[in-house]
Amino acid sequence: MACKNPLVLTTHGQHFATNGETSKPMQTKSTAKSHAFVPASLSTTFLALGLSVAMPLAAWGQGCQAKSGDVPPAVVELYTSEGCSSCPPADQWLSTLKGKEGVLALSFHVNYWNHLGWKDPFATEATTQRQHQIKQALGAAYVYTPQVLFNGKDHRLWRLGGTLGLAPLPAGAAPGVQLQRVGSQVTARVAPAPAHASLAAYWAVLQDGLASRVTRGENAGETLRHDHVVSHYQPVSSWPGKAGQVLQLTVPTLPAAQTGTAQRIVLVVTDSRLTQPVQAVALSCS
Repeated sequence: MACKNPLVLTTHGQHFATNGETSKPMQTKSTAKSHAFVPASLSTTFLALGLSVAMPLAAWGQGCQAKSGDVPPAVVELYTSEGCSSCPPADQWLSTLKGKEGVLALSFHVNYWNHLGWKDPFATEATTQRQHQIKQALGAAYVYTPQVLFNGKDHRLWRLGGTLGLAPLPAGAAPGVQLQRVGSQVTARVAPAPAHASLAAYWAVLQDGLASRVTRGENAGETLRHDHVVSHYQPVSSWPGKAGQVLQLTVPTLPAAQTGTAQRIVLVVTDSRLTQPVQAVALSCS
């Protein structure tokens, strides 16, 4: 359903939030099932390009690595909330993408529906602000849930199920990327990409197999299950595309509720605004 400030309006299957001028969300009262909200204005060149496969570094004796292949993957971003009754179908669809060749899925939980009675345990300010950044880049009037982006653009075909329309990123201008993890340290080496004036990137730590028993709000009484959850999001400042780049991440300690779940480290290389992906690599070993 849809809501626009100050009136509450309804359409099928989406929760909307209208544009605002401040950097923090302002809550407004609602009399319908869906609710209105005023959001923030808010050094080595590698072999080939594409979706990574993690492999042990037997020659080095520890750690693991992944590198890009022939074709970059399709990058699918879901913006969702456990406080949104329209979101579970999108969460379930995203889970069907596990193990799909050529697709990298990320689930960004947002916090602007927390005032509806249930605080999403996987939502962070950083993941929420990313959606506002996407809104501005797309010239949209509001943020909403569930929102699915495919290679940086709105993707409404997810409702049809499967991977319909999920073509890979263009390969021609994508930089080669290699990831290496030793202990809690992950190093990324991004090859030069002269076709791009500048590039940026973000790290994401992804969790699979998470679940919540929701006791309040629109999904009260439901057990919600999630995969591809972004438990840590860390943007990287832009650099000249013609230059290679070495990036590092210290993998954070997980909250107690998320220990024991499958974990992947992802680097997504983007345009300088952090909104349009051009390459992505996932590292599954720990």
